[in-house]
Parts: sequence; structure tokens; C-alpha cells
Amino acid sequence: MNLVPKRPNRTLGPGHDSFWEYCAKGEMRLQCCGACGKFTWPVAQACEYCGSAELRWEPVSGKGRLVSWSTFERDYYQGVIPIPYGNILVELEEGPLFLSNPAGFTWREAVPGMKVKLTFLACEDSAGRFELPVFERV
Repeated sequence: MNLVPKRPNRTLGPGHDSFWEYCAKGEMRLQCCGACGKFTWPVAQACEYCGSAELRWEPVSGKGRLVSWSTFERDYYQGVIPIPYGNILVELEEGPLFLSNPAGFTWREAVPGMKVKLTFLACEDSAGRFELPVFERV
């Protein structure tokens, strides 16, 4: 039996389902505005920069830099995630900030501006298995 790590439930529904479908294919795509060309994250109904509703799903490079990080030592998810666990804030090459988890490094190794790249971690929540976008050091 192949066990995958449990995670808190993802946000699902309009827009979010598209994001997770791309992740399942090993792709990270974010909404990009057809009017101004800027990427919007998290999922939105309109561009956060110009207000246009012309949003389409476009691939991103998966490259970025570490902006901030934290380590949680309190069990906020009632045993779903073993503690301590880390969170990182990544500024993607395309501009948006993306909250994720570190892969292969801890807060002790984190450095502001450190280059990171996207990888995926097979996980499971109450809706089933999914690919979670996480970031590793370059």
C-alpha cells in the first residue's frame, strides 16, 4: 500500500478546480489577464491590476525567490500534518506571491532571496489524491 502525506482540505470549486487539474498534469498555471498581461493569484474573477475579466490560464516557469518563511509548532490541523511544518512565501518570476511548503530544506537553511524552483508532492485530502506545488532550492 502506497501512503501519501495527508494535507488540510484544498479550496475547490470554480477556478480552483482548473488550478488543481493543471497541477495533476505536473504544470503550474495561473490566471493571466488578456488585457494587461499580468498574472493574478490567488484565483480571481477579475484582474487585480486592471479589473478586466479576460483571465486565461497560462503556464508559469516555476522559478522564484524566497521572500519569507515560518515554522508552525502548534497543531492547527488536528494531526493532519505532523508538527513542526514549514511554510514559505515565494515571489514567482512572473510576479505573483505564492504561499507553499519547502521541499528538501528547513527554516535553518532558508535565506532571503534564495532561488527556488517548483516541484510537486503527491498528497491526499478528504477530496482525494492531488499534486501539491512545493518549492526546492535551486
